[in-house]
Amino acid sequence: MPNVTLFVCGDVMTGRGIDQVLPHPENPRLYEPYLHDARDYVRLAEEINGPIPHRADVAYPWGDALDMLLSARTDVRLINLETSITTSPAAWPGKEVHYRMHPGNIGCLTAARLDCCCLANNHVLDWGYPGLDETLQTLDIAGIAHPGAGRNALEAASPAVLTLPGKGRLLVFALGSTTSGIPGDWAATADRAGVNLLRDLSSETARSITAALRPFKQPGDVAVASIHWGANWEFRVPPEQIDFAHRLVEGGFDLVHGHSSHHLKPIEVYRDRLILYGCGDFLDDYEGIRGYEEFSPELRLGYLVKLDPQDGRLLDLLLEPITIRQFRLQRASEAEADWTCQLLNELSGPFDTRVLRATDGRLSVHRK
Repeated sequence: MPNVTLFVCGDVMTGRGIDQVLPHPENPRLYEPYLHDARDYVRLAEEINGPIPHRADVAYPWGDALDMLLSARTDVRLINLETSITTSPAAWPGKEVHYRMHPGNIGCLTAARLDCCCLANNHVLDWGYPGLDETLQTLDIAGIAHPGAGRNALEAASPAVLTLPGKGRLLVFALGSTTSGIPGDWAATADRAGVNLLRDLSSETARSITAALRPFKQPGDVAVASIHWGANWEFRVPPEQIDFAHRLVEGGFDLVHGHSSHHLKPIEVYRDRLILYGCGDFLDDYEGIRGYEEFSPELRLGYLVKLDPQDGRLLDLLLEPITIRQFRLQRASEAEADWTCQLLNELSGPFDTRVLRATDGRLSVHRK
């Protein structure tokens, strides 16, 4: 049977500045403590790397990543969508940062032929319950699965079930941890919309997640746990995250897809299953923000994961080094790819993982 090939990445934030350069910009008003107009993020980025086209084509932000995706021949393309898709004016009170993209710009997601946008994160309710409802409706119309948030707890906790012709099914459970900044009152309940929230990363919580997997997983299914967790600017992986990821693998998950940090974090292969502790950002408008140079947050990765459809074992992992300039993804230079390779070896070495630079510029991941 052929392999299952997945494209996964970290946070995709097409709101705020990126939304402003697309064909249908939303009202640029912001409620942040320092900037009050989303167009200021465009200006800051232009000051660093030059002019950005305004009213750009919806595919513009994906840049070179589109060719990468086309050549990879993926079965599923999976992201964490860290923005609302809404015209709602109801900014969540007391929250400092609110992301939204106009529904008219949904082509920015369909241009990349995304199959699944995980929503269990700390921005999906930025524009209140009307904003969440419009986000869900817009993704439904676009035909994009959206686990991790819903109109009640059952819907938020239910996995996306993606049928792969001739290769079984892919189950995607999306989970959001309060450690990523998700407000506790965003948790979905039996009669209230919200996110599939993890209150803690205890062994009991891990058991409840793996117990929720069992009724869905059939022979030949591959199961993904996509988790928004942890601090934004920290390379270290807390022990409780490592333990939690291991318990999920032991309980039947084949891939742990972690995100929330704005930079890359370690990679581990545990019991022949892949754990990505933090995929970093993929698309965002942070280009003009300074103060975090030590993390090189402009360097991103696309993860091409090949799994055995029979048992979910990792067969191969290739990494595509990407950088972002002028709100557009571009192939990384040799120097940038070398730096990324060195960083990942430093971070992943303690997890017995080695990263090698291939002749085509991609990075390959191996057990030591």
